[in-house]
Amino acid sequence: MSGVGEILKAVGDFGPFQKRLVLLTLFPCLGVAFHQFCQLFMVPHLPHHCDTSWIRAVGPNLTEEEQLNLTLPRDADGAYEQCSMYSPVDWDLDSIVAYGLNATEKCNNGWVYPAAQPPSLLTEFDLVCDRKELNDISQSIYMLGLFLGSMIFGPLSDRIGRQPVILISIFLQGLFGVGIAFVPHFYVYMAFRCVVGASVSGITMTLLALGTEWVGASCRPKAVLISHCCFAIGQMLLAGLSYGIHNWRLLEIAGSAPMFALFFYIWVIPESARWLVTKGRIEEAKKVLQKAASINKRTIPPGLLEQLKPETQTKPGSVLDLFRKKHLRKVTLIMSCTWQTGVGLCSMLARVAGIMAPLIGLLTQYHRAIPMAIFGSVPVVGGLFCFLLPETCGVDLADDTGDGCPPVEVCENANSISENEHMKGKDGGQDKDCTKTTYF
Repeated sequence: MSGVGEILKAVGDFGPFQKRLVLLTLFPCLGVAFHQFCQLFMVPHLPHHCDTSWIRAVGPNLTEEEQLNLTLPRDADGAYEQCSMYSPVDWDLDSIVAYGLNATEKCNNGWVYPAAQPPSLLTEFDLVCDRKELNDISQSIYMLGLFLGSMIFGPLSDRIGRQPVILISIFLQGLFGVGIAFVPHFYVYMAFRCVVGASVSGITMTLLALGTEWVGASCRPKAVLISHCCFAIGQMLLAGLSYGIHNWRLLEIAGSAPMFALFFYIWVIPESARWLVTKGRIEEAKKVLQKAASINKRTIPPGLLEQLKPETQTKPGSVLDLFRKKHLRKVTLIMSCTWQTGVGLCSMLARVAGIMAPLIGLLTQYHRAIPMAIFGSVPVVGGLFCFLLPETCGVDLADDTGDGCPPVEVCENANSISENEHMKGKDGGQDKDCTKTTYF
């Protein structure tokens, strides 16, 4: 291609520069983990019953137990019904006690919860009975945000750069995360969660791309595993926060406001040298590569830097490139079936599954085994497909789609392109165009 791969080898696979970069990518992972699972701690299971305070007009001296006994029907186990009540009547108290009430209806005046319970999403927005599905729907809306974020921030990071997209995503997550703590209505809550979901995709996708483009192939799995470990630490911190902060609004602020402290990234997060080269910003690429080499205490041969040239024959890539070429088509289809997290197109399809998952859970009203059958069989099928994927361990990162060549051939062709500025196929040296697709 343009020689950037060889220069990155001279810079070092995992020196102090890359280690510092990986460290910087860990802090946003804490916020990502918080927003992925925080709603689980904001909707506790609480006993509840219909608000039947109407009877207080004719029986102001009734005890709570007497009021419930007169106004609420009981289920088969003898407990008070949580989602129905006896229909109000215009009788006096003596008549109600003597004859009792028979007609029932749904809760029309809201619900009553334990008095000592701190505010939660369930109690503030009555996510019970006919409204309990809103909890699962809101999770699907959040997953929709992840889907939209995959569609928006992937191409955007390829257009304006990795660093700006990271900063934009961090700002959106902090702003709308804190804004969630002040929403007056549950539908506004869902809208804000959708934006937060989009920002989560922007952060995870772009940080992964940036780290992958700077860390050498030999140390890339280590860097990814470190970020995953930090994600697990974020989950543990969420459990600790939710244990100490019972008010859901304060919990949301505690988990979102620290994102604003990451705005110093504007000065410390480097841009991807590969991206700079693909955009023809050669001088900027040279500066950031020399800075990385200096931090790593390495020296880049002057002649190697001079090999950096703008890509004159590169044409813009699109999602369709992943399906036009046989090798990429196979990999893309398999990854689309198996991924739960990731970047680009596969991330988008994984979010479709995330949107569907809470809704599949609602199928328990027909039979409780239906969701288990779906969730149990799909991963098995996806795992079997993974046997068809090519091995990428220790393979250099390809800078283009490689005309459908397997990964090793892509690397060989990408290295040879630095000398003659275009890729040659294996069939006798016919010139072929390279297609730039760095965000998939």
